[in-house]
Amino acid sequence: MTHLGWFRIIVLAAGLMGAAGVILGAVAAHVTTGGTLVLSASSMLLFHAPAAILAVLLADRQIIHPRLGLVAAGGFVVGATLFSTDLTVLQFLKHRLFPMAAPSGGTLMILSWFVLAIAAVWPRATARP
Repeated sequence: MTHLGWFRIIVLAAGLMGAAGVILGAVAAHVTTGGTLVLSASSMLLFHAPAAILAVLLADRQIIHPRLGLVAAGGFVVGATLFSTDLTVLQFLKHRLFPMAAPSGGTLMILSWFVLAIAAVWPRATARP
């Protein structure tokens, strides 16, 4: 698959993350007791959806290293989705998605921020004459 295909998938996923983040925020506002897990899930989705889109845009414009930018964007999507899904399942079903799901998603988001920073300074291959 080309970079353009992956870019579209990331933007689609980020759009769904944004919508889910708003929905979870509304749910948290209406939960009468202890909706803090859903609020945290909402926040992670709403913070990382635009970060994923920005990483894709920077990679597409080749302002950052394109492959590393794509890796960072994918990490934002997968990490935030994993983290927020685990918290939402815990809030409403009273069990975990799987052991260490939220910490794994959180770690992936942190690593993705590092990859994005590295992508900004990693030298791109120059065109050969």
